[in-house]
Amino acid sequence: MSGRRAQAARNDTLILDAAREVFLADPSAPISAVAERAGVGISALYRRYASKDELLQRLASDGLQRYIAETEAALADDGDPWNAFTGFMSRCVEAGSSSLTQRLSGSFTATEELNREGYRASQLTQELLDRTKATGGLRPDIEVGDLSLLFEQLQSVQVKDPDRARQLRQRYLTLLLEAMHSPFVTPLPGPPPSWQEISGRYND
Repeated sequence: MSGRRAQAARNDTLILDAAREVFLADPSAPISAVAERAGVGISALYRRYASKDELLQRLASDGLQRYIAETEAALADDGDPWNAFTGFMSRCVEAGSSSLTQRLSGSFTATEELNREGYRASQLTQELLDRTKATGGLRPDIEVGDLSLLFEQLQSVQVKDPDRARQLRQRYLTLLLEAMHSPFVTPLPGPPPSWQEISGRYND
């Protein structure tokens, strides 16, 4: 790439990384906070993203694409289904992709493309859950909506040291996985969140 294009690509990476940090902490933060965190001028940010809505849509799309890729990788794993599922859960928590998308829900206008990506992610997750349940690895009352909210809760574990925060999220994921894997289960109260409840959060 030319010097100007390379700089633009670097700026875009800086902006997206900063936006993930800023909006994960506070989805209502102004777009100027992203420019400040990224160390770029506000004009450079607006050249890439015309509005906060557009920036949030990009973040949500990136998160969904990463989540879809991780789900497809787990489904392509022909080893033990439970191990494939736990690996998928760990990678998703580490990436924070699905969690960020959920965290941003209701703070931007969802496009038709985002709705399609969200539905695709839901379908793939259902396929993964069905496969894991079929071999007795996963308790039968865990559904797609449950994972969405569990990822969001895990991502909310935050301390000042980022490495320590990641360690704590994996710690609590391990506890959750043991509960989800246990053959001795107490029925969960109430039904799981529906697709309408989860997807409707983007349009509130």
